Amino acid sequence: MLVAVAACVHVGMLFLHVAPSNTLTKQHGDAVDFWIYPEFEQNWKLFAPNPLQQNIAVQARAELRTAEGGVRTTDWYDLSAQDGADIDGNLLPSHTQQNQLRRAWDFYVGSHDARNRPVGLRGQLSERYIRRIAYMRLDRERPGGKGDEIVRVQLRSRTTNVQPPEWSEEKVPTKPVHRLLPWWSVTPDDLPLASGSGARPNAGPSTEGTAAR
Repeated sequence: MLVAVAACVHVGMLFLHVAPSNTLTKQHGDAVDFWIYPEFEQNWKLFAPNPLQQNIAVQARAELRTAEGGVRTTDWYDLSAQDGADIDGNLLPSHTQQNQLRRAWDFYVGSHDARNRPVGLRGQLSERYIRRIAYMRLDRERPGGKGDEIVRVQLRSRTTNVQPPEWSEEKVPTKPVHRLLPWWSVTPDDLPLASGSGARPNAGPSTEGTAAR
């Protein structure tokens, strides 16, 4: 019974999210947004007149505090490539493998300007979401030794345009576009619910553009 009720509520929230502005969405828009963002956001890019025509690779690295008290920066981990490998040859890939990272990155870029400054109230939410994904993915890789802790994470992307077919007269740039995000400190909210063994709580996100060590 509870599952059926939850399913009906979820479908109703999705309907209100994608429906044109109406009396319900005007009165309860905040509740709808709270339910939808960030995990269930919908978009129409697949059916747009000019659908998404870019390949975006998202990578992440971690800054570790070692058991001896030192600091070490890991190599870059290609998170997009990991998702691609999980999907390749998989007849039933999960929604997480296909969309979690891709949509989280799109959510972040859409709510920040070119200098990584948040635009609107959704900016901070998108930062927390992509930071949490990066931390949990890096923690899963166990980048450090015993006793090492992830204290900060950093992401970057490489965007390349999909070239049009030979018969098309459309011209698109061929040079990749790179984007480097600032270092973010891991906060208690970023830790998995089951345990926090991979990082220690910090005061909050750091926006310093710290260079790799």
